[in-house]
Amino acid sequence: MSLNSAPLSPVPLSPVIVSVPHAGRDYPLVLRAALRLPEASLIVLEDRYVDLVAQEARTVETMLIQRRARAWIDLNRSEAERDPKVDEGARPQAQPAQSAKLRSGLGLVPRRAGAAGDLWRRRFSAAEVAARITQDHRPYHTALAELLEAARARFGIAVLIDLHSMPPVGSHAQVVIGDRFGQAAASRFVARLEAEAMTMGVRSALNTPYAGGHILERHAAPQRNVHAIQIEIDRALYLDHALDRPGPGMARTVAMVRRMLAAVEDEALGGRGTGSGALAIAAE
Repeated sequence: MSLNSAPLSPVPLSPVIVSVPHAGRDYPLVLRAALRLPEASLIVLEDRYVDLVAQEARTVETMLIQRRARAWIDLNRSEAERDPKVDEGARPQAQPAQSAKLRSGLGLVPRRAGAAGDLWRRRFSAAEVAARITQDHRPYHTALAELLEAARARFGIAVLIDLHSMPPVGSHAQVVIGDRFGQAAASRFVARLEAEAMTMGVRSALNTPYAGGHILERHAAPQRNVHAIQIEIDRALYLDHALDRPGPGMARTVAMVRRMLAAVEDEALGGRGTGSGALAIAAE
């Protein structure tokens, strides 16, 4: 299980749980050996350094960060989204309809990385992909479900913030808030997030072009007071000009995310914030 290493808090200190599934930079040797492209081509799949934004922004929220790279396995895809072009264990007949992401080469094991084309020199065996599911995909989702349930048990409500980053999209939104078109979270949480982006002078959009993926679909249950929202942040806000390393906008972006987390917690608790100072983060 390749999650961020830190002790697991036995009791959540906030109803807000933060998930960072796509910022991993751990590329196992067997993965690198299978590449037909330069290793640098995998970077386009990363939510480049958004984990650093999350770690700096967090106060008391419990946080789960995946260290293994998205190219290894994508936690925001279901176990059924297996691409037969790269995965010998895929069973197309078991998939009623391939998702748009899967058709584009961004399934459970990504096949493509932007304009660079197909990534791998070979297909992965059914056993290889099954091992990735067992060792990385299922443990992450199990840990996330347990954290959300623990938060709900303590506070009567839990709010998942699934944090991602996106490539710059020109003059459009710099932050995209996704709630699966109102299915994953109460609108009051989205309104608070939009307000914080506006306060920071950041343009936001709702559900376009990112409405939330498998993580929201799997874990959101507003009827049980478990809400889930995906946040996509333009990498140009916090990375350098090359979109490769933390840049001059990092501190401002951290401040925005910190305000967002605080606002969601305040909304969840009806103005009874938990304060700050203690740290809570999910375990290895």
